[in-house]
Amino acid sequence: MALPREYPDENCPIARSLEIVGERWTLLIVRDAFYGVRRFSDFHNHLGIPKAVLSERLTFLVSEGVLTKTAAEYELTAKGKQLWPMVWSMIAWGTEHLLDRPTRTYRHAECGGAIGADRRCAGCDRVPDVAELIAHPPRRPHDPNRDDPVSRALRRPHRMLEPI
Repeated sequence: MALPREYPDENCPIARSLEIVGERWTLLIVRDAFYGVRRFSDFHNHLGIPKAVLSERLTFLVSEGVLTKTAAEYELTAKGKQLWPMVWSMIAWGTEHLLDRPTRTYRHAECGGAIGADRRCAGCDRVPDVAELIAHPPRRPHDPNRDDPVSRALRRPHRMLEPI
């Protein structure tokens, strides 16, 4: 039996947020949307998520105003883009505590400074907007055999939110 999505007895902003982004796969879909993934097939091929689950998650994220859907593409809304600090916190925390090999790095497009765990640019001491970041691939890719379009695009520096 599937666990319920709602936390009806919790009057808590974390519980309400988890009702939207707390299900399996949802944050990875949001992460890929920040990387610029727009098409259903690209989400599917990059994440390896079952099509029915992906369809349900995308439909739900659209209904909650996190994503918008045009003819054949999904894009983060202003509401969805507000998730970036939380996504970044998970990136920084996971990098520090859970990974044992190099991971993607991020630089400020304006000055080239490295982005620290606190989201601050080492070059100009600003906290750039996600659209001002360039994601750089790890020195040694985790799985160099992945050949989907998103993995290929992310093997080169890529500006966040630009379509892949």
